[in-house]
Amino acid sequence: METGKIDYKKTDKLYYLPKTDPEIIDVPAFRFFVLEGEGDPNKEGFSKHVETLYALSYTLKMLPKSGYIPEGYREYTVFPLEGVWDIKSEAKSANSFPSDVISKDDYAYRIMIRQPDFLTPELAEEIFERTKKKKPELPVDKAIFEILEEGRCVQMMHIGPYDEESKSFSRMADFCEINELVRKERRHREIYLSDPRKTAPERMKTVLRWRIVS
Repeated sequence: METGKIDYKKTDKLYYLPKTDPEIIDVPAFRFFVLEGEGDPNKEGFSKHVETLYALSYTLKMLPKSGYIPEGYREYTVFPLEGVWDIKSEAKSANSFPSDVISKDDYAYRIMIRQPDFLTPELAEEIFERTKKKKPELPVDKAIFEILEEGRCVQMMHIGPYDEESKSFSRMADFCEINELVRKERRHREIYLSDPRKTAPERMKTVLRWRIVS
C-alpha cells in the first residue's frame, strides 16, 4: 500500500474549489458509483440513493480493515456527492431548465460519488456484493460503476441556498454569451461541498458546472 493520504481538497482544487466567478475548465475522466432517479430530492427515494452511494464509498475505503488491500490502494478522503440534473422527458417540451417554475417532482437525476483511480470494474463488483450483505435494505442492485469524462465546461462556486442557484446560473449564462460559448446540453452538474445538516443556508457551497461545445 502506498503512503500519503489523498485529499481532493488539496490535490484537485481545480475541480472542487473553483472561484465564485464563472470560468472555463477541462474535466478529465473519473471513476464513479452512480444511481439514477426521478422526482423531488427532498423525498425518501433520493435520500436512500444518497445513503447507498455513501455505503458503497465507505465499503471501498475501509477494505484494508477487513484484511484486503487492493493493488494501488492509498489512504484517501471520500469524495463529495455530485448530481447531474435534468427534467423528465414529459416535462421538457414546455419548460427550460434550470428554472424556478419547474416542479421538483419533474426532476430527473444521476447522483454519484467519485472513486479513487485504483477502483477497477472487478473490484466494483466486489464492493457491490459486500455492501449488499451489510446493507440489504438499500437499493445497491440499482447502482452502477462508470468512468465518466465531462470534457470542456463552464463552472463556478455557488455560495448560498440550493433554491437560489438560479442567480449563479444567470451569471454563467451571461459568461457564455459574452465569450460566445454554447451549452452542449440542457442538464447540469452540482457538487455538494457542504453538509446541509450542519451548515447555515447562506454559507452552503455548491460547485455548479455545465458542459459546453469544444
